[in-house]
Amino acid sequence: MSCYSRIRRQQILQEVEGYIDLIRCFAHRWTLKAELRYRLANRAIETLDRLDHTEANHLQALYFRGQALRFLHRYEDAVEPLRDASELDPENVHINLALAWCYKRIGRIDMAIQSLEEALEIAPNMAIIHYNLACYWSLASHVGLTLIHLSRAMEIDPTYRDAIAVESDFDPVRDHPEFLALTSAVV
Repeated sequence: MSCYSRIRRQQILQEVEGYIDLIRCFAHRWTLKAELRYRLANRAIETLDRLDHTEANHLQALYFRGQALRFLHRYEDAVEPLRDASELDPENVHINLALAWCYKRIGRIDMAIQSLEEALEIAPNMAIIHYNLACYWSLASHVGLTLIHLSRAMEIDPTYRDAIAVESDFDPVRDHPEFLALTSAVV
């Protein structure tokens, strides 16, 4: 790849990263209107489309495309680029988290769990992985694994206690005596 091509690819990827960061920043700190989120995500995809085929299969390009599609709620479309990115960087837990998010939303709880189990092997002390696993195991009606991961998430980061009462993913196990015993002191 020529120096010019490398610089061009890097500029395009930096532009796309800016769009993705804007979406994330607003989503975490303020309410971002859906219309603006969609415009930014579509702009990210349009910018990625300026890459040639070889450049489009670059790790960052795949990850950003998957994220943009995820922000557009096109979860099924996001799976392929995220899965390809994961194959290129199997140690990146953020890719696994995004992939699991998409799998959950297309009704593939089994694949969401698998993706998070892989992330857990890489980062066993990341609270978000344990919390999401607790949610997904709950959706699979597996109380034991729900409780294991939920208690570990709260042990690592006690702020997760605040989310339990409003987390609808726990509805399938919410009335189970063991779930009530774990959460009665924290809800």
